[in-house]
Amino acid sequence: MKIKFYGATRQVTGSNYLIEAGGKKLLLDCGMFQGGKEEDLLNFADFPYNPADIDYLIVSHAHIDHIGRIPKLVKEGFSGRILATKATVDLARIMLEDSAHIQESDVEWENQKRKRAGKKLLEPLYTLADASRSFSYFEEYYYDHYIEIDETFTLRFLDAGHIIGSAIVELWIKENDKNTKLVFSGDLGVDEKALINKPQVVEAADILLMESTYGNRLHEPYEESEHKLIDIIERTAARGGSVIIPSFAVGRTQELIYQLNNYYDKKGFEEYKRVPVYVDSPMAYEATEAYQKNSDLFNEKTREQILGGDNPFSFPNLRFVKTVEESKSLNKSSFPKVIISASGMADAGRIRHHLKHHLWDPKNTILFVGYQANGSTGRKILDGAKEIRLLGEVIKIRAEIEELQGLSAHADKNMLLNWLGAIKSKPKKLYLVHGELDAQENMQKEIKQRFNLNAEIPKPGEIVEIGGKTDKISIDEDYGVDLKENLDKSLEEVLELMEAYQKQDDKDFGKDFIKKNYSDYSEALLDIKNRLMELILMENK
Repeated sequence: MKIKFYGATRQVTGSNYLIEAGGKKLLLDCGMFQGGKEEDLLNFADFPYNPADIDYLIVSHAHIDHIGRIPKLVKEGFSGRILATKATVDLARIMLEDSAHIQESDVEWENQKRKRAGKKLLEPLYTLADASRSFSYFEEYYYDHYIEIDETFTLRFLDAGHIIGSAIVELWIKENDKNTKLVFSGDLGVDEKALINKPQVVEAADILLMESTYGNRLHEPYEESEHKLIDIIERTAARGGSVIIPSFAVGRTQELIYQLNNYYDKKGFEEYKRVPVYVDSPMAYEATEAYQKNSDLFNEKTREQILGGDNPFSFPNLRFVKTVEESKSLNKSSFPKVIISASGMADAGRIRHHLKHHLWDPKNTILFVGYQANGSTGRKILDGAKEIRLLGEVIKIRAEIEELQGLSAHADKNMLLNWLGAIKSKPKKLYLVHGELDAQENMQKEIKQRFNLNAEIPKPGEIVEIGGKTDKISIDEDYGVDLKENLDKSLEEVLELMEAYQKQDDKDFGKDFIKKNYSDYSEALLDIKNRLMELILMENK
């Protein structure tokens, strides 16, 4: 078996690993490189393998640094199977269509200048048609199910707690009558999260590819970040300023909406005292819809809130901005407001316009709530730049700059170590990926001290050949473990949800609700009915 490290090696973006075993080739993620111009050029480079030779692609989650080059892979010959969780498939469609639109728009803008200069025209990394074609290869699965891909690979997804649908990949590899279990952590979430569950525990691994994004940092407590978020908004509004939040459209934006909803609910503000919150990202709106369609993946607290009649993604002063005209009008008004806009690293999207109009004014606050890659606009601002070039203008930075690490969707150093510590049968081979070198070297030392394990830090393009004897971890032992108990528990949860639904069904929905939601409501009920009929037929075989 060979493992080839082609992305997110000694850096955070471009996640891409190739597993060769049993005559088959399997990719883990196919993400886009992000950061500065050098990172962007890596996306246009040829793949270090022939895409047509790849049999399978397993996707850990739908962030663009994990899926962003899938349309390029398909464009250049891939025609295999893409396996992901259902929620990841829902989000990937939104993310890749948006990415393709950006690719086409950026190239069109650049080509206008090239035409005038008599230069050769450029082609986009991929087009919307390429993105659409890639969707035909996606297959969606649920957590905790064993998926027999073929005679070599068996797969199971566990909840990684990073964003909705994010997965830890458990991969059993059978080669020459030997079973090896490889685990890819994907991006691990934090222990406390507003919406989704904490990362699941892995029982055992022979080989572990483990993320290390914050391998040298500790987050401030989650509750502390919540309080700090509200304090920043109130403090900025009191001086007549606005809070501008560059935020990833998938994951972080939904967490922010949830927290602000709870804040205004708890405070019981009168309407005129509510600082308006604008989510200025069409993709964030679509992602929020996808989150709501996958609400079965929310944690217990959030599910109870929903069953109690509170929609965590809706409150009176929340407004989703959809049109360019609406977005522009936000920068023409001077009243205090919160603007949450993509991209999270401030390198693309509408956030650049909001930064251009707000960075220069000391009344305003620019608040970063996510990871900022080396070379990104966000990293430059956080690192103390006095001015920044945006949309052809040099802008002085006079606004207050803040960062909330406790809202990060990535586990910090201690969380990563605790997750590794919970693995009962520790890996024989451990590779640190998805982290900058200083974070990885710190994790390497901590892992050695705490667990006496040797963690390796692969170089970009490094190939590791696994040979000789490996401890067998039989998949047969995992099959059948409390399967009946799991089914009974799932059935119990379905019955509880039906009871909650019936209580809500007693309410008078009203003509407006029925007119607006009839199609989605009816389709969901029909799907439940059809699936239950399918289960009954299976039982009667």
